[in-house]
Amino acid sequence: MTATTDSTSTYRDSVFISTDAHVTEPIDLYAERVDAQYRDRVPRIETQGDWRTLVIENLLPRKLMPASVLESAITGDWDPGDRLRDQARDGVSAEVIFPTFALQACFASEDAQFQRALCRAYNSWAAEVFDDPRLLAVGLVAMLDINGAIEDARRVAEQGFRALFLPARVPQREYNDPEYDRFWAVAQDLGLPLTFHSGTGHEPRVVRGPGGAVINYLLGSQLDGPMVMLGMAAGGALDRFPGLQLVTVETGAAWLAWIMTQADAIYTDHAMYAKPKLSLMPSELIRRQCAATFMYDPVAINNREITGIETLMWGNDYPHPEGTWPTSQDVARDQFDGVPDDEVRAIVGGNAANVFGFDLKGLASETTRR
Repeated sequence: MTATTDSTSTYRDSVFISTDAHVTEPIDLYAERVDAQYRDRVPRIETQGDWRTLVIENLLPRKLMPASVLESAITGDWDPGDRLRDQARDGVSAEVIFPTFALQACFASEDAQFQRALCRAYNSWAAEVFDDPRLLAVGLVAMLDINGAIEDARRVAEQGFRALFLPARVPQREYNDPEYDRFWAVAQDLGLPLTFHSGTGHEPRVVRGPGGAVINYLLGSQLDGPMVMLGMAAGGALDRFPGLQLVTVETGAAWLAWIMTQADAIYTDHAMYAKPKLSLMPSELIRRQCAATFMYDPVAINNREITGIETLMWGNDYPHPEGTWPTSQDVARDQFDGVPDDEVRAIVGGNAANVFGFDLKGLASETTRR
């Protein structure tokens, strides 16, 4: 559909593609779309005191916002026209869309079939709602049951999704486990990138009390990026399946240079003990097949000569308040000052177009017409 957009010039006339955007899906979709046997276990929102609170099986209740501010909040609704208008206000031409409640709700239970039912419920809704090529919703795949995950990944591809979304952590089986190889083989054949959003598949609130908000966001969530990449690089999955493309989302990217340099040094120094033996250094596998998204990360930008620009993708985290929406162009002027034009354009849009299959030339034409 065609959306009415506000006119917004972009930094260096670049095409901005947000690789980290969210939709606040209707919470009722889970009860409406799962089998009857699961309906009393689905995620729900309750008013507890003055707060709207998200209740999820196997996780602590999560405060969302005071009930009094709901009507004025920017919630990231699912109307395509609204989303395209909001993103155009920020200078963004396309987006990779992640859920909100499903981020944790779909992967929290220890019941593999319940996880699958929740993921299928979200996917069926998202496939119906997002039919504009500029709005790329990811298809959720639960990973506790590997055979089920293979079935669900194929189903997601048949539904027309252009990316898979896997939990960042599976405590029952880490991603360096060769048991996943049959799934990686199918994912490689499907040709869909794998996305891993921070804070998914586990309880990201690792501490409570003073400093908790900072500690949890950094060490409870952003460390999911290194865990995924090192697990699959040092563990050999990227070597065995060179067609896989991984994107860690809302993890920041300042840590990339650290893990790439240190993984190589440790792999070399401990060659006698390092297994499996790799055909490339860990950093080369990461550079070839991985990327991390960030909103504001001058350290990652300054380290791009170490990591390569192909490992960096930008996102505005719309509509979440910790993101850069709706001031992303001002933030870009700050963090990309002194970076060559071609590198800026790759990081804010070109890399995402290559991995997720956006029509960069078409988006550039739309940006020019604004």
